[in-house]
Formats: sequence, C-alpha cells, structure tokens
Amino acid sequence: MTTPSKPVEPKTGVRHAKAGPRETGQRIDNYLLRELPGVPKSHVYRLLRSGQVRVNGGRVKPERKLAEGDEVRIPPVRMAEKGETVRPPDEVLNRLRAAVIHEDEHYLALDKPAGYASHGGSGLAYGVIEAIRAWEKYEFVELCHRLDRDTSGVLLLAKSRAALLRAQKAFKEGTTEKRYFALVVGRWKGEDRDVDAALVKAQLDNGERYTEVDDEDGKPSHSRFSPQARYRDATLCEVQIFSGRTHQIRVHALALGHPVAGDRKYGDRGFDKAIRDKGLKRMFLHSHFLKLAADGAFSKLLLSAAMPDELRDVLARLPGVR
Repeated sequence: MTTPSKPVEPKTGVRHAKAGPRETGQRIDNYLLRELPGVPKSHVYRLLRSGQVRVNGGRVKPERKLAEGDEVRIPPVRMAEKGETVRPPDEVLNRLRAAVIHEDEHYLALDKPAGYASHGGSGLAYGVIEAIRAWEKYEFVELCHRLDRDTSGVLLLAKSRAALLRAQKAFKEGTTEKRYFALVVGRWKGEDRDVDAALVKAQLDNGERYTEVDDEDGKPSHSRFSPQARYRDATLCEVQIFSGRTHQIRVHALALGHPVAGDRKYGDRGFDKAIRDKGLKRMFLHSHFLKLAADGAFSKLLLSAAMPDELRDVLARLPGVR
C-alpha cells in the first residue's frame, strides 16, 4: 500500500511563523506535524521536549493551543520540501473515496478499511488524512480522532476549525457514543462487564511503544464489554468506550483475560495462529457506531459502518459452543 518516501533534504536556518485564524485553537504538536511534512512524529515531540520549538519566545508543551498572532519558532530540521510530499497512489485515493459514508458542510466520515493508518509517520509515507488532502477538494480537513491502522470502521474528519473543536470537545468531555465490535479470545462468563482501569503510554528499550494499566500514573479509562455471540473458544463483544485512550479496547480486553483476536501487540499468539486458518488476517476490531450530540449550531450526528464481510466470514467459520 505504501511507497518509499522521497529523500529529504536538510533545511537550514530557524523559521518563524505567525499563527493565523486557521490555526486558532490548534495544538502546537498538530500544527508542527502539518508544517513539517516528512519529519517523523517522534522527532517533532523531541523538538518540543528539548525546547527548540517556542511560542512567543517561551517553551511549550505539546498540548499548548495556538492563538491568532502567536509567533512560532521552528528549528532547522530534515524535512520534505513543499511539493515533494509523497502522493498516495490513485488506487489508495479511489479506495478512500469509495469508503465515504457521510458528508455534510461540517464533516466527512469514512468506513476506514483495515491496513490504512489514520496519518503518516513512524515509517509510513502517508495515511488517510494525507490521502484525503491529496484529493485537493477541501480548503481545510483534519482528523477529529484516530483509529489504529489495523482497526476498520467509522473515522470522522472535520471540514472547518469550528467543526474540529466541537468534535474534540465532545471526545474530551465524553459526550460522544462510540461502539466497536471485537472478537475476544476465550469463553465469556456472564453478561456485560465494565473495565475502569487507568492507562499510561510506555516505551520499551528498543523504542517500541505500548499502553499498560497503571492506576497510579495512568489516565482514567472506562470501557463496557457486552457479549453478542459465543463460540467454543472466542466471544464476539460490542464494546462501548467512554474515554479515548491509545489502544484502550485492546489493553482493557487483555486486562479482562480476553485479548482481542489477531492483536499482534497484546494478543494470544497461540490462538491467533489457529484462527488464521479460519481466515483472520488482521485484528478483529471494528468501529461500527459513532454519535455526537447536538451542540449549538451543530446538529446531532449519527454514523454507522457495517461489519466487513472479511470479519463476518471468520465468524461463520468458528465452531459454536457445545
């Protein structure tokens, strides 16, 4: 799916940029990721941590939001020159056009196929957001949230700064309704089970990133698992998440002792090897429903995406409970 990115050339000299109306309310980390195409995300955060990026002369944290007129100091970095950004293949652009499930004056929503990252970085030349910008159809388009590369389903993008802030506020305050389908390993005992386990991001010595439960230093996280179908060695659950932490469903499922099928980071290797014979070539996690409540000038938004045939076919091959 991806193509090798073009070589990047060193760009010399410090650059100073002023935030305009379009950047008002945007986090400095997201601003830099847009301004520095081709620069790995990890390097952007390193620049922020080291104080090389400054706003109005002062050091800033990644979550700092810009205001119109703020002066941003951008240090010299290796990056792709404008016009040299990797253009996704037409096949990818057309696949994502066909994945559109909703569009209005404020939002664009896709039924994101598995295998497509939400954004480029970490060795990926592009993701969904870069591909949609390559349509050259929108003056403004930004991700409202993210899905893991191997997760399919509803992905929402905003077509204006106001729409983006509305969605981000809803996600932050937990007023959205987000539901997923997940096939988890093992027989489920009982009915609905809630998980309130704080999560924190961590990193191994080799640089691999992961999320783990940490009730002392983690951020509050809440998921509800509801069994929908029971099989001999697995259970299909609908999962509602009341927060939006990285890898939340996957880590909460692991904490319950029922990791998500096909999860190469947190899963059960023995089970995953066996279920590959049933046709599961990816993680069995699909975002099937998203609701945003009405807010001021924005009306209620309801989005849904049916479970892909590739996942339905796997379920059809699973032996039932004896």
